[in-house]
Amino acid sequence: MSWRLLVTGGCGFIGANLAAEGLRRSHSVAVLDSFRRHGSVENLRWLQSMDRLVVHHADVRVYNDLRRVLGETRPDVIFHTAGQVAMTTSISNPRLDFQTNALGTHNLLEAVRQLAPDAVVVYSSTNKVYGDLAGVRFVEQATRYTTPDYPAGFDESLPLDFRSPYGCSKGAADQYVLDYARTFNLRTVGLRHSSCFGGRQLATSDQGWVGWFIQQAVGIKRGTVKGPIAIAGNGKQVRDILYAPDLVECYFSAVDGMDKICGQAFNIGGGMANSLSILELLAFLETELDVRVAVAKTPPRPSDQKVFVANTRKAAELIHWRPRTSKESGLRQMIGWVQLTTF
Repeated sequence: MSWRLLVTGGCGFIGANLAAEGLRRSHSVAVLDSFRRHGSVENLRWLQSMDRLVVHHADVRVYNDLRRVLGETRPDVIFHTAGQVAMTTSISNPRLDFQTNALGTHNLLEAVRQLAPDAVVVYSSTNKVYGDLAGVRFVEQATRYTTPDYPAGFDESLPLDFRSPYGCSKGAADQYVLDYARTFNLRTVGLRHSSCFGGRQLATSDQGWVGWFIQQAVGIKRGTVKGPIAIAGNGKQVRDILYAPDLVECYFSAVDGMDKICGQAFNIGGGMANSLSILELLAFLETELDVRVAVAKTPPRPSDQKVFVANTRKAAELIHWRPRTSKESGLRQMIGWVQLTTF
């Protein structure tokens, strides 16, 4: 069945990959984007090369923008990926962070409630809703921290604990998404991402750490990056990394399973088998690219979790989704994409 699909933030990394897959599946695809984010114009050009794309230059902070776009598109499915995504920006400009993430999501939900109440809404949430994990026991090893009390990673029973402006704005949005299913019977679900990477990720030093370090390592190989690469903290922080095509499949699986999962949240990532520290990523890149990556350590970033690995059992049970791409395969494909891309 063909959908009318709307992707907010549709020219960002995740949004562009979702829009491209929607076009590949012959859905009617519209994207909404403010084009403030680095790389969004480049991703728009890429999407427009596929034809059949409708583009709305609009801002989720402006309620009337959303009413206009929903009135014109009448979507069956909305992938809500628009957001302020950098922890550092949330601290330097907390009002922008709130307006984009919390208010922007509320604007969307209200527009959906009034204009498209039957639409499915899949929200791009974050593991930062769980805060700093201050109550978790961490063990420091040679190249990473571990969580021996959570050998399979963290599931959705982990207590919410909003820390930092970013955690508060995304956490508030996360809870509004779930509550609009309970209170107003909207068809919503929240996907709490761990670290995602892949093609179309035009990363910066503030966001998209896997893509950023790959860009820097490729730059060292080319001779365009000189000197040490800055890393925050000791580099032993761990995330489970998820390759973009696997994440895209999760969104479409969530739509297919909405009758079973409406109003619920899911931890989504690569799982323990695909976990990786900064130091381990840099060692992998040195081997793959035959380069020496020197680092300069800076103070840890505020509210940086020592470890977050998603336990994805709930997603496997309810929507039959699980990550399929190994971290090694995904990283090699990402390296290839970066090598073909001009930054």
